[in-house]
Amino acid sequence: MSEILFDISNGVGRITLNRPDVLNSFNRDMALAMQDALDECASNSEVRCILITGAGRAFCAGQDLQEAISTDGPGMQNIVKEHYNPIILKIRGIEKPVVAAVNGVAAGAGANIALAADMCIATESASFIQAFSKIGLIPDSGGTFTLPRLVGFQRATALMMLGDKVSASDAANMGMIYRAVPDEEFSAETDKLCNKLAIMPTRGLGLTKRALNLSMNNDLGQQLDVEESLQTQAGKSYDYREGVNAFLEKRKPEFQGK
Repeated sequence: MSEILFDISNGVGRITLNRPDVLNSFNRDMALAMQDALDECASNSEVRCILITGAGRAFCAGQDLQEAISTDGPGMQNIVKEHYNPIILKIRGIEKPVVAAVNGVAAGAGANIALAADMCIATESASFIQAFSKIGLIPDSGGTFTLPRLVGFQRATALMMLGDKVSASDAANMGMIYRAVPDEEFSAETDKLCNKLAIMPTRGLGLTKRALNLSMNNDLGQQLDVEESLQTQAGKSYDYREGVNAFLEKRKPEFQGK
């Protein structure tokens, strides 16, 4: 069984973590396969939105601890450097919208991969856990960068040190994720969100993502310069011309992601 399932449909590249018997916990093969899938999404012009979800009853329980403690395993440094760091950098670097659809528990690295997405939608029964402190580790996979920016420094510190389980509804209320939806509506709402993004002006969305990434470390003047530069690029895109023409002609635009 492949550790990652991947398919493209209606402009959506769907990446499914596929180790349901261990709650989709990561081993080396799964991490490298996910990197390959993300690379395919980045390079394939058919893909205009990327969806990351999990098979079975969990999104991802984080690292497979059997591999982590194995004497012939990759070792902690390589797990972080070669497995998770590239995944986070690819999610943030791909200039296409990335949606995490959290269908169950998202713990440890699994939680932080979900939070690295541009939008995270979850079932109301799902939960998020910064589980690292429970085994004497620190949050990785960008958690110490992303979570404080989403929920604030004090709350992020408490969640990381105490390892509290956060329900999807609470996560949405504190700004950790985009939406929590009833379980029975989850599949339909996820498809609706991804299908909408896949027909939007992908070039503009990608430049928006680049601007947001750069805003993490810029002052106001620097960010205004970024907006000027990227707006100039967006103004030269096919989708901008199509959007303006459709508005003037009072018709629905047909964006091509160019």
